[in-house]
Amino acid sequence: MLEIRRRELMMKRRTFITLLGGVAAWPLAAHAQPSDRARRIGVLMFGDENDPMEKRYVAAFTQGLAGLGWTDGRNVRMDLRWGSGDINRMRVLAQELVGLQPDIILTETTPATAALQRETRTIPIVFATVGDPVASGIVPRLDRPGGNTTGFANNEATLGGKWLELLSEIAPGLKRAAVMFNPDTTPASVYMPSLETAARSLKVERITAPIHSDGEIETAIVALGREPGGGLVVMPDVFTQTHRAPLILAAARNNVPAVYAFSDAARDGGLLSYGPDRVDAFRSAAIYVDRILRGTKPTELPVQLPTKFEMVVNLKAAKALGLAVPPSILVRATEVIE
Repeated sequence: MLEIRRRELMMKRRTFITLLGGVAAWPLAAHAQPSDRARRIGVLMFGDENDPMEKRYVAAFTQGLAGLGWTDGRNVRMDLRWGSGDINRMRVLAQELVGLQPDIILTETTPATAALQRETRTIPIVFATVGDPVASGIVPRLDRPGGNTTGFANNEATLGGKWLELLSEIAPGLKRAAVMFNPDTTPASVYMPSLETAARSLKVERITAPIHSDGEIETAIVALGREPGGGLVVMPDVFTQTHRAPLILAAARNNVPAVYAFSDAARDGGLLSYGPDRVDAFRSAAIYVDRILRGTKPTELPVQLPTKFEMVVNLKAAKALGLAVPPSILVRATEVIE
């Protein structure tokens, strides 16, 4: 199964390069609006509108659209809704957006996309970040997604092992690593095989730490920090993303080094992050929205797996934990926070 996914990944990346090349080759005249009617674009974000990172995602999308000839208030109208990390609220907002009858809807995360799919099978949906779109039932396959939905996934199966390797590299005394995620909101299983392989190779005990609340985050990290040699792998998860502040604080208080999938965690005080560039995913989503608005069917656009990754290292956090960041990590970092 993993080998099949790898072949799909290579095929998708080649296809995406072709698609991007096609966009770049279009003459400027093709960017003119194909009709006099202003198009309506719904946007359903899972996060909070006051989160600076969420604002960056939306800005990347709107800037990408502008570069393709679509400007909010001129030839498109944007209807933006924020879920504030609440799955129940997501269902209500999905109904609201579908009721506006937009030409297309952009979504963030698996829960938001699933909520919209329950409301419409006709309005095109482009997702910018979904963990495992096949396993979660968003699409039946990556190369021909079928139906009204396509977009950009943020999973790569080998990342599980990579996170543990990085954690062991920056915290060489690592003996136990807790893998933290909310089982209701993350496809953790996709990363587990590579995590298990890395744990055996590094002789690190892997602990599963499912969480559903800030209290459970605190309890798990306190237990992990009771003995030296504990570390934390924070899975890519809309829950850990929206609850990253108490998670980062608990890790710092209990002297637990942690590696995160999303870069904003490291920018907010976490030790280290490594994962797909989500800003790039939203920028790329604008290309798919543009193509669909111009007549391409969602089923003709393959789901893309990540091609651009970023590593952020927080030296201040490392110093507080008594860790010296090795040159091998610093040289690979895309951003170092002093």
